[in-house]
Amino acid sequence: MASPRLETFCCPNRDPATEFAVTFQPVLFGALSLGSAALSLLFAALQLLPKRKGYRRLGQYPLPRPASSSRILFIVSVCDILGCAGIIVRSSVWLGLPDIMDRISVANSTDVWPEVFCVGSAMWIQLFFSASFWWTFCYAVDVFLVVKTSAGISTIILYHMITWGLAVLLCVEGVAMLYYPSISDCEQGLQHAIPHYVTTYAPMLLVLVANPVFFSRTIAAVTSLLKGRQGIYTENERRLANDIKIRFFKIMLVFFICWIPNIINECLLFYLEMQADINDSSFRDIRNAALITWFIMGILNPMQAFLNTLAFHGWTGFDVDFRLQRRRELAWDSASTSVPNATGHNPMVGTTLLYQSHVQEAKKNMVGNGQHHSDAISVLS
Repeated sequence: MASPRLETFCCPNRDPATEFAVTFQPVLFGALSLGSAALSLLFAALQLLPKRKGYRRLGQYPLPRPASSSRILFIVSVCDILGCAGIIVRSSVWLGLPDIMDRISVANSTDVWPEVFCVGSAMWIQLFFSASFWWTFCYAVDVFLVVKTSAGISTIILYHMITWGLAVLLCVEGVAMLYYPSISDCEQGLQHAIPHYVTTYAPMLLVLVANPVFFSRTIAAVTSLLKGRQGIYTENERRLANDIKIRFFKIMLVFFICWIPNIINECLLFYLEMQADINDSSFRDIRNAALITWFIMGILNPMQAFLNTLAFHGWTGFDVDFRLQRRRELAWDSASTSVPNATGHNPMVGTTLLYQSHVQEAKKNMVGNGQHHSDAISVLS
């Protein structure tokens, strides 16, 4: 999972709260994290693979160039999958070599490989989950900009610079602050660890606070856009607006479910860390709550990869198309049929990867009502 406590655990002179959480039933915790991450990675990858039914359906229409939001959703899924892969590797090593973390101690300062693996795996997981947070924020910004200003695919380069730049900068800065002056002798004290936790949770809190604001304003703008096309609000358009609301709600619901336990657990462990004796009987309930949320984190954090694909795409099923030659033929046929229609091409056709049935019908009925209207709705579907 993506908790900064696991990076703090790489310090030989770790604080008592971190020691308490990470050393409680480590085999069970590692097994739960490994199982959750493996299932999430498997189903998330399955969701992204091309499907036979999807390709037959899309083959009927000329395919437009994908909008920036479609690429963002794909990148979010890839970041989640890579983060899950890091959890799988780390948990597998912990289960296969149960004494590897015990070799990280002040007395055993010559064996650096356990520390290198601990720091490297922790940074990998934090980097890609942090990048996933930044890309999720960029998605909310992108759909709002498209609806309001008809921004397009050109902004994807700017999003890459912002997300990867901030993710790498904050990850390196946080780890450097944590492991100063050296990983074998981390500086103690909350004032030293707080910058590391801020750099870890800042993008998460940004998504939790800012994304609902952007999504609500986007929904209001889409509703106004649909009403303003012909001065009426048809049943199909009402359904489309409702589907957009549901989709945004599912994205935020997944985020809250997967990451709110992290914030609760961190608050509990910080409270214990500030006490003179965390084993005092008066803190029993706090300790139990911290352990419960710790194990919930181990299960839910990796599940974001699969749950995000459900929120973005819906369940796409098991009907995976492994026929490479047929996929090439379909892509060639699609490109060929799109040439004669280049001048009158509807930019919303082919966006049925995420919406079907009445949403597809609603978009077909919007042909000829303006480029901005089409782009604004297609980016959300």
